Amino acid sequence: MAASIGGLSNDGQGRPACILHADVHCIVADKPAGLLCVPGRGDDKQDCLSARVQSIHPDALIVHRLDMATSGLCVFARGLEMQRRLSAAFAGREVRKTYEAVVWGDPGPGPGEIDLPLAADWPNRPRQKVDAQHGKPSLTRWWREGPGPVAGSTRLRLEPVTGRSHQLRVHLMAIGHPIVGDSLYAPEAVAAAAPRLWLHAGRLELPHPATGEPVAWHSRVPF
Repeated sequence: MAASIGGLSNDGQGRPACILHADVHCIVADKPAGLLCVPGRGDDKQDCLSARVQSIHPDALIVHRLDMATSGLCVFARGLEMQRRLSAAFAGREVRKTYEAVVWGDPGPGPGEIDLPLAADWPNRPRQKVDAQHGKPSLTRWWREGPGPVAGSTRLRLEPVTGRSHQLRVHLMAIGHPIVGDSLYAPEAVAAAAPRLWLHAGRLELPHPATGEPVAWHSRVPF
């Protein structure tokens, strides 16, 4: 049974963040949109997913992050050795993350790939940008799932093969289909068409850090 983390704000759909899985080696939590993964600068940014998970499991260590505006699955290691193993699995692309998004417009029947190098947009941090000269190779795969919940939108399943900051958001913006509710990259009308960023990390597959056996977790899409 999932263990709710007390005192969490919800994601606008009444879904508090919760621990979906916990064993002596790793923890998987379901983060609501609007919550940081790790503490930020300032007293008002100390509330975050890692702090809330650590309030229940003090040995939990962060392995990867989701954007504050993105909801969904995040794995934590229990102890330094498990953190090392999970980090190696991410670096070796042994982890498969699947997202669902609602984008503006319709990119076509698909499936498709977006292969565009990304770099930090330094004058406009935290924004990222497509940069053919200085960007790092970045690849996203997408599949069309059907019409989105608002007129003129489409629901997509996304798989980031690489893990660049804001990769899915920038890639979709770059092909003319920004994610609905994206206040950083979408035009104002598209950003205002949803109460939050419609991007959710709904499936996480990885080799268990202790056994190496494949394991997977799912999280219901909240939009």
